[in-house]
Amino acid sequence: MWDLRLACRGVFRQNPAMAQILPIISDTPSASRVDWLGAVHSQMHAVVDSGIVEVFNYGRNRQGLIPLWVGEGDLATPEFIAEAARLSLARGETFYTYQRGIPELRETIARYMTRIYGAAPGGGAHQPERFFVTIGGMHALQIAMRLVAGPGDEIVIPSPAWPNFDGAIALAGARSVNVPMVSGARWSLDIDRLAAAITPATRAIIVNSPGNPTGFTATLAELAAILDLSRRHGLWIVADEIYGRVVYQGERAPSFHDVMDPDDRILFLQTLSKNWAMTGWRIGWLEAPPALGPIIENAIQYTTSGVPVFIQRAAIAAIEEGESFIADQLSRMKQSRDIICGGLAATGRVRFARPEAAFYLFCSVDGEEDTRTLAKRLVDEAGLGVAPGSAFGAGGEGYIRLCFARSPEQIAEATRRFAAWLAR
Repeated sequence: MWDLRLACRGVFRQNPAMAQILPIISDTPSASRVDWLGAVHSQMHAVVDSGIVEVFNYGRNRQGLIPLWVGEGDLATPEFIAEAARLSLARGETFYTYQRGIPELRETIARYMTRIYGAAPGGGAHQPERFFVTIGGMHALQIAMRLVAGPGDEIVIPSPAWPNFDGAIALAGARSVNVPMVSGARWSLDIDRLAAAITPATRAIIVNSPGNPTGFTATLAELAAILDLSRRHGLWIVADEIYGRVVYQGERAPSFHDVMDPDDRILFLQTLSKNWAMTGWRIGWLEAPPALGPIIENAIQYTTSGVPVFIQRAAIAAIEEGESFIADQLSRMKQSRDIICGGLAATGRVRFARPEAAFYLFCSVDGEEDTRTLAKRLVDEAGLGVAPGSAFGAGGEGYIRLCFARSPEQIAEATRRFAAWLAR
């Protein structure tokens, strides 16, 4: 075979018309001259690597390392949720299903939303027709971006922000416009700065509240101001309220549900990953005006063809039976938050706004500006896995993010290691 390739190369050199295919013939059997990256559509090159994944891969499988870099806790999915999935499988529920989600789950979500968030926009109970089951919150985000943006459009994002927002926007062919938030005793939005970022190309504002990575929680006044801005400019709001139940005072965070009218252009992203320890199950939902149902159904059909039924049965069990699990999680998260905040503040070198919600500490360290390098040093020298703030866009430089959704004992040890490293 290789002799034939060499012979062909001689023929091609003598024939200029065929010389253009020479680059695909390698000098050795194991090498290639194809520019594979150059052959990919340019839109895919707009999707940048994740700074979180970079550090995660750097420290993967380090013996004894305490992983605080990704947004999940240390608790496995509760047994009652797994049992619902097993029973579904035993019943043979392994076939294609409704693209919008099985009716039982959509009804369960509607009842849950009415119980937690009160009346639907315009009054009355939330209706199942507003909810579309997706492969996690990320899938809901991807569909939302396809609904509101395309090539040449701009999406405004208060930042620091979850880097997947930028990725989803880039995959839609649009451009993200980061608007830095204001840090202080709490993170806050500068509405004037947000308004100044809007151009004729702007199609939507993404609002993540409670926020990853900062723990920022928008007040009702801030939500109303953003909504007013979107109305004046005819913009969509994509509301990521995934951490809405992960609050340390009250039952939930303020929501756009509290201030919106039925005709407001708002898409809500939700997931079962955080509240019920189901990150690996990949199930969530998109809330949208029912009139968009056929379009969203098509988007699901042509991306995933729906969520497996046994996973949807597990989701029903989680929502209907999981309130005590949420309460237990929140209790240990609050303990862990207090431990890490108190311990790192005592070092005198770590600066942060105490998180109001979610389960992250977003902090800076005196004398450490290059937090990508700092994150790798903490892997090597302290046995800690953290996410560099530069991964979270404008305003994140100089910070690191630590996820404290772990046992108070493990967070106490992580805090001890970090403090000892700082004291060297």
